Amino acid sequence: MRQNVSINVHHLTRVEGHGNIVVDVKNGKIEKMQWQVPEAPRFFEAMVRGRHYSEVARITSRICGICSIGHTLASVKATEDALGIRITPQTYKLRTIIKHAENADSHILHIYFLVAPDLFGAPSVFPLVPTHTEVVVRALRMKRTCHEWGSLLGGRTTHPNRVIPGGFAEYPTEAELKNLKQRLIDLQPDMDATVQTVLSVADKVPSFERQTEYMALSSDKEYALYDGVIQTVMPDGKKQRWPVADYKSCTNEYVVPQSTAKYTKNKMASYMAGALARFNNNYGLLHPEAKKLAEALKFKPLCFNPYMNSVAQLVEVVHSIKDSIRLLDEVLGSGYKPEDLVKPTKFGRGQGAVEVPRGILFHEYGYDDKGMCTGGNCIIPTNQNHGNIQLDLEALVPKLLAAEKDEKAIELGLEMLVRAYDPCISCSTHYLKVDFKR
Repeated sequence: MRQNVSINVHHLTRVEGHGNIVVDVKNGKIEKMQWQVPEAPRFFEAMVRGRHYSEVARITSRICGICSIGHTLASVKATEDALGIRITPQTYKLRTIIKHAENADSHILHIYFLVAPDLFGAPSVFPLVPTHTEVVVRALRMKRTCHEWGSLLGGRTTHPNRVIPGGFAEYPTEAELKNLKQRLIDLQPDMDATVQTVLSVADKVPSFERQTEYMALSSDKEYALYDGVIQTVMPDGKKQRWPVADYKSCTNEYVVPQSTAKYTKNKMASYMAGALARFNNNYGLLHPEAKKLAEALKFKPLCFNPYMNSVAQLVEVVHSIKDSIRLLDEVLGSGYKPEDLVKPTKFGRGQGAVEVPRGILFHEYGYDDKGMCTGGNCIIPTNQNHGNIQLDLEALVPKLLAAEKDEKAIELGLEMLVRAYDPCISCSTHYLKVDFKR
C-alpha cells in the first residue's frame, strides 16, 4: 500500500461548476478525504417571491442551462398543483416527449464529451478529433438532433418558453411532429454505432462497488421521468414509496463545513439519484430495446458501481428515443390539435417533481389569492448526490492505495468517479453561512 499521497484537484474539469477533491495520506493513514463545493450560493427561491405564477418557471428555468427543461417542468407542475390545474392527456404526452429530449440531449453530451475522453485515454474531447473523427462527428450530429427535438416542443431547449401553467403557449404543427418522429427513427444507425463504441471501451469502466440507497420517481405505468411518486430501493432490494408532497421527509437536507451546497439523506447515511438510481428502481418498465442493450452490456439491477451511471445513461437514451416514437404515434393518432390552457381553480401551495438527467428534482411554491408567489423551495439532484460522492470517495481511496497506483492514477480514478455522477455543481449551491461580528 502507498504510504504517502497528496492530491489537490482544484476545480475538477469536465463537470459543470466548481468542485475540489482533496486527499492527504501520511504513513498509510488517510488524514483527509473531502469532496468540496466552493461555489457561491444562488438565491432563486428568493427571486420568485412576489412574482406572478406565470413568471415563476421563466425564472427558475435559469437555475440550469443544461436541465432548464426539467426545471421548467418541475416548476410548472408545482404551480399547477398549487392552482388546482389538471392538464389534458395530450399535454401530458407532449411534456413527456420534451422530457425525453432533455435526457437524451444531456446524456449524449455527458457520454461522448465528458466521459469518453477518460475511456480513450485523452485529457479532453479535442485530441479525439483527429484520432476518432467519426466518433466526434457522430456525437455532434446526435447532439444537434436532440437539441432540435427539445426546441420543437419547448420553443427552445435552453430556457423553454412554450411550457406554461395549464398547457403550452404554442404548439408544433402536425407536420413538424411527423418530421420529428422520422428524425428519431433515423437516429438508429448512430445509436447502433454509439453502442459499439461503448462496447469497445467497456473494459475501461472501473470496477468498484459500494452499496447505497437509490432514489427516483417511480410509476406502475411507465419508466418515470415526467411524473410518478418518490421511491427508494435499498441494497437488499426492498422498496418504499412517498407522495411527492412528502419530499422533505425523505430528502432531509443538512449542511456540512466543506460545501456551499446542502447534503441529503434518507434511511442510510446517503443516497444516490440519477440514471443508475432510475435504472435500479424502474428497470422493469424500460423499453424492450433499452433492456436488450442492458443485457448486451451485462448490466442489470441492482448495480452498486457508480461508474456505471454513464452506462445507465446510454440505456436511457435508447429508451427515450423509442418511447418518444411511441408517444408521437399516440398523439398523432388521437386527433392532435392545439388546446386551450387549463385555468386555475384555487390558489395555495403545491409541489412538483420530475427526473432530470442528474436525478430527481423537486420544486415547491405557495401563491396568494392574487396568484403572487409567497415563497418557494428547490432541491436539486446534484445536492442530493454530494453526500454519496463523499462516501464513495472515502471507500474508493483505500482500494486505490492498496492497488499500489501512483498519484496520477489515483487522481484520475477519483476524478472519473465524480464525473460519473455528471454533477451540476453550481445548480446545487443554496447554503450560505454568515457570521455577524459586532
